[in-house]
Amino acid sequence: MAEPTGVETPVEGALEDYSSEEYPSEYTTESAPSETAVTKPITTGHSYGTGRRKEAVARVRIAPGTGRWTINGRSLDSYFPNKVHQQMVNEPFVELGAEGQFDVIARINGGGVTGQAGALRMGLARALAALDVENNRPPLKKAGFLTRDARVKERKKYGLKKARKAPQYSKR
Repeated sequence: MAEPTGVETPVEGALEDYSSEEYPSEYTTESAPSETAVTKPITTGHSYGTGRRKEAVARVRIAPGTGRWTINGRSLDSYFPNKVHQQMVNEPFVELGAEGQFDVIARINGGGVTGQAGALRMGLARALAALDVENNRPPLKKAGFLTRDARVKERKKYGLKKARKAPQYSKR
């Protein structure tokens, strides 16, 4: 059953009314990319980054300087006496070959020592990546410093002593 040619059905006529330029489709956008989307280079030299690890949150500010560390008002050696944590925190600078070129000011809240060190490392990596996206981001991403470690403590379940530890079971 073919319809005669040249005869317009009411539905086709209604569709043609809305297919004009007055009613652009919400699914197709044919606009040019805006000028504001292009990131401008940071000229001040200051950069900020926030890092999180477990329950720890680190807000980090870096500025060109002599390599001075201030963490919650204390030096790196006094805040992280363990050399492993000091090395862990310094890894983003080592990866970029920028040791001693930036002053670091950080505020860290929550978590334990290792969680705070991981949060500080991530905050530093984000701040360094924000300084120069084209050059700094790829090596930091490859080293895994920009990836959030999603592992958090598992909740305790009812009927168990801890998250997975069950009470001793006796068959008889």
